[in-house]
Amino acid sequence: MLDTQTKKRIDDCRDILVGKLPDPKAQIEQITIGLIYKFMDDMDKEAIELGGSAKFFSGEYAKYSWDALFDTKVTAAEMLKLYSEAIESMEKNPNIPQLFRDIFNNAYLPYRDPETLKLFLKTIGEFEYTHSEKLGDAFEYLLSVMGSQGDAGQFRTPRHIIDFLVAVVDPQKTDTILDPACGTAGFLISAFKHIMGNGRDAINRVSTPDEQKRLIKNFTGYDISPDMVRLSLVNLYLHGFADPHISEYDTLSSEERWNDNFDVVLANPPFMSPKGGIRPHKKFTIKSNRSEVLFVDYIAEHLNPKGRAGIIVPEGVIFQSGTAYKELRKMLVENYLYAVVSLPAGVFNPYSGVKTSILLLDKALAKTCNEILFVKIDNDGFNLGAQRTAVKGGQLEEAIDVIRKFRVETRFIASLQCDFAHVVLKSEIAKNGEYNLSGERYKAFINYNTDFEIVKLGDLTKFQQGTQVPKEDQLTTEKDGYERFIRIVDYTQKNDDIRYVPIKESNTRCNENDIVMVRYGEVGFVGKGIKGVFANNLFSITPVHNNLSKNYLFQIFKSDHFKFFVDRIVLKSSMPAISHKVLKDFKFPLPPLSVQNEIAAEIEGYQKIIDGATLVVSTYKPKIDIDPNWEMVELDSLVKVISGYGFNSADFSEEQTARCIKITNVGVREFVDDDSSRLPAEYLETYSRYIVNTGDLVISLTRTIISSGLKVAVVPESWDNTLVNQRVAGLKPTNKANIFFIYHYLCTDIVFKYVEEQSRSLMQPNLSVTDLKKLPIPCPPMVIQNKIVRDILIEQELVNANKQLIEIFEQKIKDRIAKVWGSSTSLTTGTSSELSTSGEKTGKEYLLDSPAGPSQSMAAEPVVEYKTN
Repeated sequence: MLDTQTKKRIDDCRDILVGKLPDPKAQIEQITIGLIYKFMDDMDKEAIELGGSAKFFSGEYAKYSWDALFDTKVTAAEMLKLYSEAIESMEKNPNIPQLFRDIFNNAYLPYRDPETLKLFLKTIGEFEYTHSEKLGDAFEYLLSVMGSQGDAGQFRTPRHIIDFLVAVVDPQKTDTILDPACGTAGFLISAFKHIMGNGRDAINRVSTPDEQKRLIKNFTGYDISPDMVRLSLVNLYLHGFADPHISEYDTLSSEERWNDNFDVVLANPPFMSPKGGIRPHKKFTIKSNRSEVLFVDYIAEHLNPKGRAGIIVPEGVIFQSGTAYKELRKMLVENYLYAVVSLPAGVFNPYSGVKTSILLLDKALAKTCNEILFVKIDNDGFNLGAQRTAVKGGQLEEAIDVIRKFRVETRFIASLQCDFAHVVLKSEIAKNGEYNLSGERYKAFINYNTDFEIVKLGDLTKFQQGTQVPKEDQLTTEKDGYERFIRIVDYTQKNDDIRYVPIKESNTRCNENDIVMVRYGEVGFVGKGIKGVFANNLFSITPVHNNLSKNYLFQIFKSDHFKFFVDRIVLKSSMPAISHKVLKDFKFPLPPLSVQNEIAAEIEGYQKIIDGATLVVSTYKPKIDIDPNWEMVELDSLVKVISGYGFNSADFSEEQTARCIKITNVGVREFVDDDSSRLPAEYLETYSRYIVNTGDLVISLTRTIISSGLKVAVVPESWDNTLVNQRVAGLKPTNKANIFFIYHYLCTDIVFKYVEEQSRSLMQPNLSVTDLKKLPIPCPPMVIQNKIVRDILIEQELVNANKQLIEIFEQKIKDRIAKVWGSSTSLTTGTSSELSTSGEKTGKEYLLDSPAGPSQSMAAEPVVEYKTN
């Protein structure tokens, strides 16, 4: 566990360097070199204390020892000269082992400020050499600040994903282990810890120093980058690897290690290929110049007969239709693959939003197993925002258990009790020759329990694509010869930017009652038409048979069943899209026309109630009529204003107990109850001046206002005695004002305009603590303040009643449309093959043949079978 003192020293080193080296990678390299330099000197001192002599800084290198650098006679400029000479020549030092020479290979000092170096080395001097786990954890923390690695498609793999993959592959002490794109050696270190932690397993227990030495020899890493090799060597050395086997090696283009096979391969290889592609040698089975294809091929082909592997891959490997991708998947399904784990799209945030999966290979298991296990992780234990804070409900531990059961149980599906995993026959995957590894595409069985006829959308409707109009032909004001142009924003949000386009015979138009659907971006969003020409990222759907009501069809499109279908067929890419062809395969119940009209009329009645209540909720704002005779004072004369403290993000964790209010907790007149990460309990005492209590107010000082109002909230009772983070201000009551009067006044347009004015020169509407304190605020007598608060409370009770009304009638709509699909239902999970061959069925059943094409990735709910309770 990383102690706070060591962590602070690393943070201090980075703070010293950041002015000269803004790139985190450059900072890490300099800290790495500095640490090893200092540790070599520490080992020399230890040898002298034990009666030996200095080894590293001896002979002509004695003048570079740590004590020589800090000799009182040495000036800062002389220190810079000595240190720079030392690190540039250290790789030629005959007295140091090859490991250290590799670390100092091509090392140099990238800045020439003597005072910066002196302060940096003084901080480095506070570290002491040790083989303890503490120092290894410290270096891993240092590496954690480094995310994106340029344009090579490399991103630091989150520690919990590394540990998950290692736990699933389960390397043993006799296994030879490779990472062919090792980066900073995270997978190798996790595998080492995993094996060393098998203390309860007598067979795999590492119990003697000799066994540990033999174990370390089993680990191998390759990387094409000399910088990554250096960091790997240091990371492994600090984790007890006296002689780590890390080589600067081009895995895809070099042949010299082609004949080296391994028992276990763990990797998150680069996702991107350089312009023009890779130029690999001729030994690969799959002919390609794409790095992700070649790395997976390399790993599969370098497994021993009983070899196992875990590989993180981009979604292209899962579903791309190119020949090389299909041939790779065919090879994997037939000879290597036993499971695919789909990870959430935000796993690599904030460095990349790329969607990834894990391929699990086992050459021996693949030969005896006729099925592939698909696991879909929606919650990896962290939210998917930029900060990736810890959340509850993580599925990784359960996924490990599911995968292990699949490996050992012959009738695995019988014991499957989770809703995020299913198995599919290899023959099903191979059926159309695409070998698509998107697990959701094989979860298409739905048992409709309805007496109504089931029809296909494409048989009863026509689709019409919108019109593409160049932006230069669009006007923002109406004029003769032009007509209204309808875009996505006209349906999905309030839009004041109305456009008009030239009237042409070729324009595709919709009327006010037509059904229009979004094709790109917010796919599947459906709305009633606005009269005019609609854009080409929209399309209309019109009934062509008189037995289908347009209003009924609109309600079908708003149902959960349709959303489920769209989630399955949506094309996953940077711009999600939906295909007309596959959308036409959507099936739905078709009651008699009279019943359709009754259903539509009933739901439209509910919707009118929702619309009316929504208007009340959305337009209500507390209003205070200001008496010009009231005294105007500055805010800090009525309340105590607290400016939050800048806690270090690394201090937050799920294990701690002290809550802290961040800007993400402060909404517009709403407190967001999210405490997924907390601070150490002792901080409540250390930073007591930054505490707020129940009933206090908090204001976000970053993006203080948005279109819906000022970000201010009341601290709820459950958040009593809570710390306040930076860019949040706390307002504590005094006897000079009713704090809720202050709150309601802060919610008015007057304060909104004040913040807007104070932040006019800034890129976004931020507010300084000084400007907050100076905010002019009326100060009527306390009896008037109390009356205003009581009146607003009554108004808010009515608004809340309207919110409840919305919830009630939204549920009524869902319940009414659900009746069309069948009576009350229960959900069960299973495989496509099992469900389609199960025993006695009730109602009408349809197997929804997956309409997705080869380039589609699916996203959906678990396999569902609808049955009468």
